[in-house]
Amino acid sequence: MEKLILDGTKVAGRVKDSLKERVEELKKKGKTPCLATILVGDDPSSETYVRMKGNACQKIGIDSKRIHLPEETTTEELLAVIDELNEDEKVDGILLQHPVPSHVDERAAFERIDIEKDVDGVTSFGYGQTALGFGKYPSCTPAAILRIIDDYEIPVKGKHAVVIGRSPILGKPVSALLLNRDATVTTCHSHTQNLPDIVKQADIVVAAVGRPEFVQGDWIKKGAVILDAGYNKGNIGDVDYDACYENASAITPVPGGVGPVTISMLLKHTVDAAEEKITK
Repeated sequence: MEKLILDGTKVAGRVKDSLKERVEELKKKGKTPCLATILVGDDPSSETYVRMKGNACQKIGIDSKRIHLPEETTTEELLAVIDELNEDEKVDGILLQHPVPSHVDERAAFERIDIEKDVDGVTSFGYGQTALGFGKYPSCTPAAILRIIDDYEIPVKGKHAVVIGRSPILGKPVSALLLNRDATVTTCHSHTQNLPDIVKQADIVVAAVGRPEFVQGDWIKKGAVILDAGYNKGNIGDVDYDACYENASAITPVPGGVGPVTISMLLKHTVDAAEEKITK
């Protein structure tokens, strides 16, 4: 069986190329898209992610407004910063890098983001719209998974998709997006019984559990498509890649799979928001 490596770097490159043209058109009309990123505390991984997102903005001509708040920032102080960004006409998208320090009410902060600027798909309002099939900006990793599926023309309608993980910004929204594409979706989690047997039924496997090499090769039926949304220390995904590769017909590598496309979806949503603003 010929294997298809789902190259997220190439997909992301195509997305960014198309965005460059759209950004140039916006600038001709006097509008430069702007993404504001908020980082609370000094977590090294979070700092790296925010820097990567800022660099990605710069490469396609999007303005990046970076706000770095101290570790001791209170929920009320963070909400005040988000309020300012909501009111800032120059800002088209707001990204709160998560996780935030434990004393901060992360959900309250997410909910404070204006739905028109929720380009990372973190509000409950945005999630509800996504689930109902008309959300403008779904969470970026689920959007990336669907973009990879579309770019490689992987059939979804009528297929059995098994999603391992139920986080509010990954497992749940990607289940909704696949269901809206007429897949039959099983969402699994830490309390799921007989998980390997359920995964063995899947035509499409989405691994979003946050545990390195969790999905084993003998869980995968012949010809299944695997989308590994995990990213763990040491550049390791949630799937045992070498073992799962044997049975899969298509698989995303880690790194170079879902990750690069996730960032490109964040940029796309920011450009979408900027375009919508000038057409109102």
